[in-house]
Amino acid sequence: MIVLDDKSIRVLERVSELDYFDSQTAELPCEVTPLDVWNLVISEPRPCLKLAFKVRDRISAVFGVQEIQGFSGQQVASVEVGDRLDFFLVEDVDDSVLVLTARDRHLDVMTCISTQGSAVTITSSVQVHNAFGHAYMLPVGIAHRWIVRNMLRRLQSKLSA
Repeated sequence: MIVLDDKSIRVLERVSELDYFDSQTAELPCEVTPLDVWNLVISEPRPCLKLAFKVRDRISAVFGVQEIQGFSGQQVASVEVGDRLDFFLVEDVDDSVLVLTARDRHLDVMTCISTQGSAVTITSSVQVHNAFGHAYMLPVGIAHRWIVRNMLRRLQSKLSA
């Protein structure tokens, strides 16, 4: 795990060595913790995201990839390193950072939710291990940026209400 210059964002490797990198920030109307962000974002999974996870699981099963079944919507009050949040493993957590990973023989994924004041940043980094991982990331890389952008907009709206 690499800590980027601003000290709050974690990625798998140096950005130049990643196969995928996306970092998006939103200013919120109030301060929240990274775990608050997780709970708010996954509390009401969008139907299109549920469908995307089903399609992902069906296609990936052909290649022996474990189903992830998407986000459960289950809220958690606290987490520790080693806990699971849906299909993610908690690799690091403190008052300003929540680092989640999913690793298999095709790719390693790290999502870092970080907060500084009322700003929240969601950063995703991926290292691909084989041809299936590269093929998988073609549509997922495009969709992921859109999904995170929409999650952050919904979070802003939810906290402004």
